[in-house]
Amino acid sequence: MVLNYIAVSINERGYPPTLREIGNHMGIRSTNGVNDHLRALERKGYLLREDMKSRALRPITTRKEGEDTQNESRTNNVVDIPIIGLVAAGQLAEAIEHPEDTVRVDRMLIGSTKDVFGLRVNGESMINAGIHNGDFVFVRKQVEAQRGEIVVALVGDEATCKYYFPENDCIRLEPANEQMNPIVIQKSDWRSTQILGVVVGLYRQLS
Repeated sequence: MVLNYIAVSINERGYPPTLREIGNHMGIRSTNGVNDHLRALERKGYLLREDMKSRALRPITTRKEGEDTQNESRTNNVVDIPIIGLVAAGQLAEAIEHPEDTVRVDRMLIGSTKDVFGLRVNGESMINAGIHNGDFVFVRKQVEAQRGEIVVALVGDEATCKYYFPENDCIRLEPANEQMNPIVIQKSDWRSTQILGVVVGLYRQLS
């Protein structure tokens, strides 16, 4: 979404957006949060930025020459992501095989990741991370995660999207909303199947 917004701004206005404009578009309150997204795009080779200037953003995928080749490449890189509903851990594979819907996206939004599924976000617990109610999160299916990653975890019979923090005696699922409390699960009650995957992308339909 950030990369597309920058490209649209350059095409329509002739220059890229400011950090504040990107934050307003994405629903991210702090410029530090915007910088996190920009640094991730730089690391993945999708964006060039000169001296951290917000007006010097250039998507690397934007070019004028070889448009036919580029369009063909983009077509080949389109992938269908299955969108599934609330699932129990043991039913995840079946839910992916029989999704409620699918969304077609450019593979650049999820990188070379395989085994990706989508979930529609319900609630406002991750709004400060730029994840809003009604968004689709793209999730790489796996049962382990690194500390601080955004995961989709199974709590009871409901899948929830939170930051993952393993502590000495518990697992803390931290929201990105200061008005909400974390979900704390004792390690003795935590099952290895409760992590459904790690969030690797976001899709938002703009009305």
